[in-house]
Amino acid sequence: MYEIEYKDIRKNKKYDEAISKVLEKCFEVENIPNEKMIVSVILTNSENIREYNREYRNIDKATDVLSFPMFEKTEIDEMIKNKSFEHMDVLGDTIISIEQVKEQAEEYGHSFERELSYMVVHSFYHLMGYDHIKKEDKVLMRPKEEYVLNLLGITRE
Repeated sequence: MYEIEYKDIRKNKKYDEAISKVLEKCFEVENIPNEKMIVSVILTNSENIREYNREYRNIDKATDVLSFPMFEKTEIDEMIKNKSFEHMDVLGDTIISIEQVKEQAEEYGHSFERELSYMVVHSFYHLMGYDHIKKEDKVLMRPKEEYVLNLLGITRE
């Protein structure tokens, strides 16, 4: 399950559809009951995400996506293994700068939908406890992201 909030940008049905499609596939792939976990998604502009980045990470610059997980990776793994999704929980919060998504789509030469979808799946796996700072972590996270996008037919153009 997911909630989408717009902060200082116009609501857009195509954004909602892309986010919905990606998150539903992520929940399916990871065997998490869609109705038992909530992902909160805030779509905003570069100015607002810069403020969030400064406040929560002490980095005074805009970024593309911020992820705020509610569980440690071991906790999520245990919940999946034991199928212990008894009541609704918040998996975490995601903040995406739509301006940054547009810039990066142009920079990388692919569609806006592909870049937004990548931001969503990327953040989802951060919420699941994955990271990409160290090489050994990156080799676990990147294939999961690409797998979900490929299942959806969202490839690099």
